[in-house]
Amino acid sequence: MNGDHTPSLIDFFTTWRLDPVALVALLIAAALYAAGIVLARRAGIRWPLLPTLGFYLLGLGSFAWVSFGFLGAWSLDLRWAFTTRIALLLFAVPSLLTLGRPVQLARAALSGFPLRTMERVLRSWPVRIMGNAMFAPIFAFFAFLIFLTPVAYVLRDNPFSEWSITLLVPLVGLLMVLPIVESSMLRTSLFITAEFMLAFVELVVDAVPAILLRLNGAVLDHAPALVGAFPGWFPNPLRDQQLSGDFLWFIAEISDIPVLIILFLRWMRTDKREARTMDELSDEEMEALTQAHLRGAAGQHPPRS
Repeated sequence: MNGDHTPSLIDFFTTWRLDPVALVALLIAAALYAAGIVLARRAGIRWPLLPTLGFYLLGLGSFAWVSFGFLGAWSLDLRWAFTTRIALLLFAVPSLLTLGRPVQLARAALSGFPLRTMERVLRSWPVRIMGNAMFAPIFAFFAFLIFLTPVAYVLRDNPFSEWSITLLVPLVGLLMVLPIVESSMLRTSLFITAEFMLAFVELVVDAVPAILLRLNGAVLDHAPALVGAFPGWFPNPLRDQQLSGDFLWFIAEISDIPVLIILFLRWMRTDKREARTMDELSDEEMEALTQAHLRGAAGQHPPRS
């Protein structure tokens, strides 16, 4: 960062504050994951080191950096710190947490009623809706539109909403990304192709609120003027809003790339599985399947009288 209304790198990486709500959430998540490793080991499953490091260092580490670092410290006063924090909690932190494969760890650690309950929740219609590519662009679009209204300042200025953002935004992000990376959820190649195309739509949809923030010539959240001493790099309200649009656009677009890669890899695996299933059919079964398909096509187009 440079001196044009942005902090120096030293300021950005050394500024911090203690967020009690984020600290409690961090400790609970770390303890639950550790308990899962212990229970899995008791069940005879040795949990690998690599996902453990991914969960603690990248997943919880990114959550701690966003919550305790510069973005958390200046979230109340800076529009771009507030919007960037929410975008990272929604997209980046959940994606990094999934590196720890928490669902697979839970399956290895749990048994009986707790395991059946978890599987029932994962198969529930709310989780299935949130976990496909049709939900993510719609949710992100409407969530980011809030930044174009005075509601954005209300959320910034209210401690209760700040605590809710700290807890709920990463949870919503996890519910959107976990079903995508969860390999046990079987999809048809046609369904995955539709998800893949909708993920491309998300590249455009996510950018709309950010572009509006960047190009608008008026301050949209109508926040009152700040009173007090602030650093020399502190931007004026309009420049602050423009920066929030810049960072929001960048994060939203970059965060779509891993989802596209995961969907592409899953489409390849599904296509191979379906091709293998077709190859295993006998000649009689293939003939019956062809005839059923032809009868269905004929039924859709009855002969003209």
